[in-house]
Amino acid sequence: MAEDNIRGVARGTSDVPLSILELATVGSGVTATETLRAGTELARRAEKLGYHRIWVAEHHGMPSVASSSPAVLIAHLAAATTTIRLGSGGVMLPNHAPLIVAEQFGTLHALHPGRIDLGLGRAPGTDPATARALRRHGLDADDFPEQLAELTAFLDDAFPAGHPLERVVAVPRSPEAGRPPIWLLGSSGFSAQLAGLLGLPFAFAHHFSAANTVPALDLYRSSFQPSAVLDRPYAMIGVSAVAAETPEQALRMARSGGLSMLRLRRGAPQPVPTPEEAEAYPYSPVEKDFLDDYLSKVVYGDATQVRTGLEELRKRTEADELMITTLVHSPTARIRSYELIAQAYELRRSL
Repeated sequence: MAEDNIRGVARGTSDVPLSILELATVGSGVTATETLRAGTELARRAEKLGYHRIWVAEHHGMPSVASSSPAVLIAHLAAATTTIRLGSGGVMLPNHAPLIVAEQFGTLHALHPGRIDLGLGRAPGTDPATARALRRHGLDADDFPEQLAELTAFLDDAFPAGHPLERVVAVPRSPEAGRPPIWLLGSSGFSAQLAGLLGLPFAFAHHFSAANTVPALDLYRSSFQPSAVLDRPYAMIGVSAVAAETPEQALRMARSGGLSMLRLRRGAPQPVPTPEEAEAYPYSPVEKDFLDDYLSKVVYGDATQVRTGLEELRKRTEADELMITTLVHSPTARIRSYELIAQAYELRRSL
């Protein structure tokens, strides 16, 4: 069934599947090569620890993020693992021709059948100038429903008779293995409602739009129409979490992520600063308020505290799956955070 490739597996003492959003964050003094190698190690570790899936996101023009090409990164991570699901969280569809996305993910699915997810977003994943450089064809977010329909038709080889693209075929295709499941991603109500109306799984970016999480999930569930993909809603939320040996260590690491986000919001993105840089930064009162607001959306502490925070969030949102992202300076600390969370939930990969 199509649902078998969507609904995750809850392991250990967790009531829902736990997954990872790997942003390939580049820390100050850390190279992109080192970051991407650490991401590969994280994928291997996550598979052994019992996480259900890893997604990578499309971002452009950000010195702190090395995941500008999800399809390339997914191919690398899939080749380095054997069972964990890999996917995009997401591909920003308005940046691409639907045929290109269908070919890329058709290739990934042919190489790794049953392990690939195609998560789609409608934002640019960058600043306006870079978005203009990406979108020379003139498409924008308002075209998203039409682009989605075109992409789906390519993946299913299902253009109606007389359609201008009827004779265009996206290859490779694997009819015997079906196609990658499509997820819609969002941080507002637009994609929530569209996912519901189309009967698709939905992933909400709670980690940067926390105030909209419950309203968007309510809209998704109330709009949901059963489809050939799902007979009932399936909602995942992305949540920022940092676990460390002590609460003080976790807070220090989370603050470096906060300063990174502050610089991004001010239009001056830089690699993620070290905890020492974040501690020495001279915050203005307005910037201090921003940092406090950022930290209020991060679940941080020792492993037990992080589990408690994640459980509270899951119950409040009634999410079907949690996708954890960890914005810290050190790749080693990021991997350790996921290990501690896995230990708190007693995760194990079933053999």
